[in-house]
Formats: sequence, C-alpha cells, structure tokens
Amino acid sequence: MAMSAVGLATHVYNNTIKSVLLLMFYPVLLFVMVWVFLSFVAPGYNPDMAGASMREAFGHGFDLTLRHLHWIILFTVTWFTIAYFSHTRLIRASTGSRPVTRKEYPKLYNMLENLCISRGLPMPRFEIINSPALNAFASGINEKTYTITLTQGIIDKLEDDELEAVIAHELTHIINRDVRLLIISVIFVGMIGFFAEMIYRSMIYGGRSRRMGMRGGGRRGGSSGGGKGQGAVLLIALAVLVIGYTFAIMTRFALSRKREYLADAGAVELTKKPDAMMRALMRISGRDKIDDMPDDIQQMCIENSHNFMGMFATHPPIDKRIKTISDMTNTPLPDSYLNNLRQPKSRPWQNPPGDNK
Repeated sequence: MAMSAVGLATHVYNNTIKSVLLLMFYPVLLFVMVWVFLSFVAPGYNPDMAGASMREAFGHGFDLTLRHLHWIILFTVTWFTIAYFSHTRLIRASTGSRPVTRKEYPKLYNMLENLCISRGLPMPRFEIINSPALNAFASGINEKTYTITLTQGIIDKLEDDELEAVIAHELTHIINRDVRLLIISVIFVGMIGFFAEMIYRSMIYGGRSRRMGMRGGGRRGGSSGGGKGQGAVLLIALAVLVIGYTFAIMTRFALSRKREYLADAGAVELTKKPDAMMRALMRISGRDKIDDMPDDIQQMCIENSHNFMGMFATHPPIDKRIKTISDMTNTPLPDSYLNNLRQPKSRPWQNPPGDNK
C-alpha cells in the first residue's frame, strides 16, 4: 500500500505555514474593513467631512484607522485569546457533548490507545454527543485539549473496524494539526463577520445623517462632487463587506475540503484497512445531520452534507472520497457503491449490506 506518497509529513508542515499565513492574512483583512468602515461613517459624524470627495474620505478614514490602531490590535488580540483558549468549553456548551471514561467505553479507548501507540502519541480525550446521527469530529489546540467527539449513533451503528477507521480519521486531523488551523480560521472569520455586520448596520442606521451631510451644512456645501464621492465610498464599502467576508468564508471552506481527503488517507495509513474507511463513509452518508449543531462545529465533522455545493462546500462529496481511497490503495469499490453508480438516483450505501443494527 503506497500511502507514503500522500505526504502526510509535508501536509503537517504545510498546515503550520498556513496557520502563520492565516494569522497574517485575516488581521490585514480586518484592517482594510475597519479602514473602509471609518471612511464610510466619518462624514456622517464629522461636519468638516460632509460632502468630502472619495479620496478625502478614504484619506481621513486611513488616518483614523492608524490613530486607533492600538485599539484595533487590542480588540483583535483579546477576541482571539478568549476564543482560542476557551473553545473547548464553547464547543461543549454548543454541542451538549460530555467527557467519557475508559470504564464507560473500554472498546473505544482500546481502539484509540492502539492507534496512538502505533504513532507514539499521547491519548486525546473522548467525548460523546447524545444524538442518533452518525458523525464525529476532533478539536483542541494542544496535547492537553485534544479531543475526539463521537455521536452515540456512530458508536451504535458502525462495525468495529469501521469505527476504528473513523477514530483514525479524527486522530489524523490532530496529527496533521488540522484542528488548530480550523480553529484559527473560525475565530478570525467570526471577527470579520462582526466587522461586516458593523459596516452593514452603519449603512442602515447611519444613512440619514450621511444624506444630510451630502445635502449641505459642511465645508463642501453639498457639492455634487462631494455627493458623488460619498456615493463611491458607499459602493466600495458594500464591495469590501461582500468580498471580504465571502473570501474569508471561501478560504475556510477550501481548507476544510482538502483536509478531509488527507484525513481519509491518514486513517487508511493508520489502520491499513481502506475497505473499512470506505464502508464507514457509506454508512455515515445521509445520516450525519446533528440537530441544533452550529455551522462552525458541523464543519469540523467527518461529514457535513448539509452545505452549499462547489466553492462553498465544507466537505468533498462522499462518493469522491470513497473513489479516491479506492484509487490510492488499489482496493476494489464496495458492491453497494457500484450499485449506486448503476442507480444514480438512489443512495443504497445508506443501508449497506449487513446494516441491521
């Protein structure tokens, strides 16, 4: 089995680089959004800027941004620190998961222990969500907080080798540092969403004062040039709002899609059972929806079929993941998968042969 070609060690290194780039990219995007935000709202609250041209508005907004840069940095660092170090409690509160002991689930702990021993890794914690859905996810930022969370449904429905493959998949996310990368992206996208909402609300609730400023009463006397300048600032603010937030979301989704392929490959490398990974994915398909699960957490799961397609999909399609495993390991596709190809409108893999649990 030529799984070494996957380049998991390289992927770990690349994820470290990506983490650094994300830490650099998202603050820059935040700075630009704050700059445009201040450029847009300043004329409405500063009589001297009423009727200012677009160039003057952006120049004044840039000066304001630099003048308040220390507050922006303080806000960003505070938000990031609180979210980064309290994410475990936040995840537990939002999902209703609970820690479990080896005494409660000895089989799970034995599976995980064997996988960790094979790689010389410390044991992550186990948590369980009381849901009939079939899903799982990994979380944490270091050895003290690494956690693998499983639904009760996936424990009850999967065969032992399939469950081991799922655990190996989540353990690979920890090995590859995917969980830390994803948490960084989720935190910064949350901040960007906050500033995007600020820009939107300023447009809705601050529009009246800005329109009054463009009619006159300022140093520009309501000149048509100033009005056009304010209109241009408004359009640019809208563009930054849409493009900035959309690009941040797309970046996060793109990272999620790639990491699933690598985690599937890592699970096969750990267990040496590609057929078990494929069967597990078939059982999970269409049965992964966890009620009331926040979107940010759903994105971390082994499967998230309830999302937009294409650029905005958080996970690759199950059938492509199965086909990729088969191609990489020269393992025949399961019969139920082949049946699905013959009957494209059906999804027989939701109840694979022998699924009588």
